[in-house]
Amino acid sequence: MRCVFNLLCLGLALSASNLYSQSGIDSTDWRLRHSPRKASLLSVVAPGAGQIYNRKYWKAPIAWAGLGTCVYFIQENTREYRRYKDAYIAIVDGDPSTTDEFNGRFSANQVLQVTDTYRRWRDISYICLGAVYLLNVVDASVDAHFVRFDVSRDLSASLAPSLSTAAMGAPGISFSLALR
Repeated sequence: MRCVFNLLCLGLALSASNLYSQSGIDSTDWRLRHSPRKASLLSVVAPGAGQIYNRKYWKAPIAWAGLGTCVYFIQENTREYRRYKDAYIAIVDGDPSTTDEFNGRFSANQVLQVTDTYRRWRDISYICLGAVYLLNVVDASVDAHFVRFDVSRDLSASLAPSLSTAAMGAPGISFSLALR
């Protein structure tokens, strides 16, 4: 796993160095060659890599934390599910030599309810893991599409009366947004 991570980091470093090593290209031209497809693919292969490719470095730890939290809850809920499942099996197996870890303090029905609860929480944790993974890819793709989006401070809007040529000179209102 560490080897794959190191190779991925090396590949990202090489692609970033090749980005500026071409002759006649300054540091602002990276936006012209920025690919949403590449950002999405990088996020699919390694969560957070698309955010790094998009130069939104602060988003990568958020993606990693979200995935790590989901994995943590999957492990915890699976551990507790197995614990209560084993206790339930020990209660209902009919063998007096096997005892559950609760020493008969809880009925089989109570232990089964807790077992089902942990199973449900584990399943929800898997769904959350898939959702966070998918959001990671969608965020990288959408962010890559907005790389070339110009957010200038000199935006102005105007509202004025107009005559529409499509509707035979019908009166109307025109709204225009101008960059200055």
